[in-house]
Amino acid sequence: MSNRHLARALAMQSLYEWDFYSGLRDAHQLIERNILEFVKDFDETEFATTIVDGVVKNQTNIDATIVKFAPDWPLAKITTVDRNVLRIGTFELLFNHDIPSKVAINEAIELAKTFGGESSGKFVNGVLGAIYRDQIAQGVTKESDKPREPKKPNP
Repeated sequence: MSNRHLARALAMQSLYEWDFYSGLRDAHQLIERNILEFVKDFDETEFATTIVDGVVKNQTNIDATIVKFAPDWPLAKITTVDRNVLRIGTFELLFNHDIPSKVAINEAIELAKTFGGESSGKFVNGVLGAIYRDQIAQGVTKESDKPREPKKPNP
């Protein structure tokens, strides 16, 4: 498992606990505790905390986006795991411009398959794919999504 994937898994577990307690626990303290408890010498601590802090800070916008693209599923009816995987994926699609959109979607699908139910991966893929297609339709592109120029060979 890559360090960034592990960081996302720790972020999801921390957000799950935060969500379970209806936001009454400090999400930043939860991710710090989980990192210390499960991966003491972790080089992606900043990445994991950025996800958790970003989801909490932008929760209203993230949740509204999820509701818009999963209209048949009220947010409260989405399982806690799927809801927080979608929050991470939506955060990375809309607010983290360093992460390519396709990477954000694929990572969220893997988290959903690992921690969610039998159809979680398909559900997450459908919702995040719709968000991504909407971004493209609006002409919103992240720098990380643009093709890189090939390196010129050395003479």
